[in-house]
Amino acid sequence: MQTIDKDEVEKTFSNKPVIKVAKNIEEAKSELKRITERTSGNVQDEAIKLVKDILKKVQDKGDQALKEYTSRFDGFLPESLQVSSDSILKAWEETPKELQDSLLLAKKRIEKFHSLQVPKNISYTGPNGESLGRRWSPVENAGIYIPGGRAAYPSTVLMNAIPAYVAGVNQIIMVSPANSRGDINQTVLAAAHITGVNKVFRIGGAQAIGALANGTESIPKVDVITGPGNIYVTLAKKSVYGKVGIDSLAGPSEILIIADQSAKLEHVASDMLAQSEHDPLASAILITTDKKLAEKLPAEIERQLTNHPRLEICKKSIEEWGLVAICNDLETCVKLSDAFAPEHLELLVEQPKQLSKSIKNAGAIFMGSWSPEAIGDYLGGPNHTLPTSGTARFAGALGVETFMKNTSLIDFSKEAFNETKNAVIELAKSEGLHSHAESIRIRDSKFC
Repeated sequence: MQTIDKDEVEKTFSNKPVIKVAKNIEEAKSELKRITERTSGNVQDEAIKLVKDILKKVQDKGDQALKEYTSRFDGFLPESLQVSSDSILKAWEETPKELQDSLLLAKKRIEKFHSLQVPKNISYTGPNGESLGRRWSPVENAGIYIPGGRAAYPSTVLMNAIPAYVAGVNQIIMVSPANSRGDINQTVLAAAHITGVNKVFRIGGAQAIGALANGTESIPKVDVITGPGNIYVTLAKKSVYGKVGIDSLAGPSEILIIADQSAKLEHVASDMLAQSEHDPLASAILITTDKKLAEKLPAEIERQLTNHPRLEICKKSIEEWGLVAICNDLETCVKLSDAFAPEHLELLVEQPKQLSKSIKNAGAIFMGSWSPEAIGDYLGGPNHTLPTSGTARFAGALGVETFMKNTSLIDFSKEAFNETKNAVIELAKSEGLHSHAESIRIRDSKFC
């Protein structure tokens, strides 16, 4: 693996954000591990205890607890927790036409892609005439959590509500924290209007998760909860899992870019900043075979951060969780990427489709210069709720199946029973389960 002079690179950054440059493969591996584990040490006992107390109080006191926590954490005391249907319709009607058209285009594309995910029922006739199958059905009620902290996320409404209604969920409940005036972002409400959301509540945090998991006087209990949030939301989802289903335990967002000499410097920098502006804990990583690209990147990031409206967030993200690594070949780049298992993986190389075939672990792969990660965030089609913090090794995107469950169907004929009865009895005996075997023997005509 090639190296570059880290001190020289950092000089070009002056007092602006400094991105870490790995000097060799081992340092790159170490840094990628550090980035993967960046939140594991931040979960303090106090946060866990606070979430536990919040969930208990919401379960015991319902709406009263929700109003108390909303006043405490969000700065207003709601007369009504629910946003009226008239307010939701008004939000849509007052949305500028160009933004309406953009939301509808995104909805159309996301809905089309997710409609192709609906799983098929299985029906199978066995060798002795037995009928076997698996039937898919939607959950009755789903809750979607929409963050409302550093930014408003109408795209998150689309990505959570659309697969739920495509699945056939009967009732979709949305919760989202409001501002100190009790208002939820207009575009978030507009997105809820066009995506089949039945009810919207102006609550957030762990208390909102507790309300969805247990139900209160005004908020229905749901079967599945999806949507990202802060550490308190994540801990609450972890705590209620088993009482309800959840999509995942989302960590801070991340992007890893594999680039060769064909990549454009300004594209790499802008795509890294597009990730960094999410959150101070967001991570942007470049793994490249082009030493010149790596050397020029810090200055280009600095240039693009000039007058950036989210400068401080980007700066903290780049300084603490950004990384550049230089490899001799793309094969090494792929190995580093697969070990990290990024949420978002961009392939800014000459033959991205070919390289994508060698990728084993990634939440989503964006191929070529015309497929920036922002496309996937808003309207590419596939879901933008993706596995983070290395979980792409075993998990995938939120989808229609998240809001569905399957039921096995077993219909044995007498012939099928007679053909298999002895094997069942032997297997039951091997496990020491007398009544299992007896339930077979008692049906056998020889014993009736």
